[in-house]
Amino acid sequence: MNTLLWSCQVALALAFGYSGLCKSIYSEATLVGKKGQTGVAGLPHSYIRIIGIAELLGMMGIIVPWLTGITPVLTPITAVCFAIIMVFAAPIHYRRKEPGNVATNFILLSLAIFTAYGRFAISR
Repeated sequence: MNTLLWSCQVALALAFGYSGLCKSIYSEATLVGKKGQTGVAGLPHSYIRIIGIAELLGMMGIIVPWLTGITPVLTPITAVCFAIIMVFAAPIHYRRKEPGNVATNFILLSLAIFTAYGRFAISR
C-alpha cells in the first residue's frame, strides 16, 4: 500500500510540477497554444504566475512532509487541495469541449483522493 501511495504522490508531483513550471515561465499564448493548458486562457499574467507558484509549492507539499516526517499531515492536506483544484478544473474543460483535459482532471482527481485517503488513514 505504501508503494502505491508513493507512486500516486510522485505522479501528482510530476503533473503539478510540470504544470506549475510551465505557468511560471511561459506566456499565456504559449501555454494555450503549445502546452495545451487552455484553462489559463483569458487570465491576467499575474494570476497565471501565482497559480504556477502554488502548483510548485504543492509539488513539494505532496512529497517532502511525508518523506522527512516533518509535519506529515501536510501531505494528505496537499492531496485534498489538488483534488479541489481538479473538481473546479474539470467543468471548465468540459464547457470548452476538451474531453482529453477532462479525462486528465478525473485521473488526477482519483490519484489525489486515493492519496489523501491513504495518507490520512496511515497517519492515525
